[in-house]
Amino acid sequence: MTLEKSDYANMIRRTIVLAELSVKDGNHPFGALLVTKEGILLEGQNTVNSDKDVTRHAELNLVSKASRELSVSDLSASTLFSSTEPCAMCAAAIYWVGIRHIVFGCSSEKLEKIAGKTLRISSREVLATTADPVFIEGPILESEACVSHVAYWGTADS
Repeated sequence: MTLEKSDYANMIRRTIVLAELSVKDGNHPFGALLVTKEGILLEGQNTVNSDKDVTRHAELNLVSKASRELSVSDLSASTLFSSTEPCAMCAAAIYWVGIRHIVFGCSSEKLEKIAGKTLRISSREVLATTADPVFIEGPILESEACVSHVAYWGTADS
């Protein structure tokens, strides 16, 4: 398999399924994938409530596992797909583990409109300060990616 831009929609849709599974497990609606040209390497779900740990975001769970199980070359050749734009904490962890390509569904701006209070710094702002460039693409399929958030959080604007 060669990862092409035409594959992005399917990957984002898989992260949305993972986000929905997170909710079924009693957690927040976030999901993530780590993908190379060979296919999906790892999947991650949010476990903030079940682990009773506010740092257990889908991306951080995925990055923690990836750093233990994958080589530096695998990580640098990977793309992280996330149902929602990674927060500042997750963006930094993604950088430190060596992943240099991120694709997301729901933007942090849209999430704030849906869920209310969030940390008001985008992953692009965080990663613009790094020594090595990180390529960020998104939002992709934002309307689809936001459905689970509206169902979970309601709408802060209403």
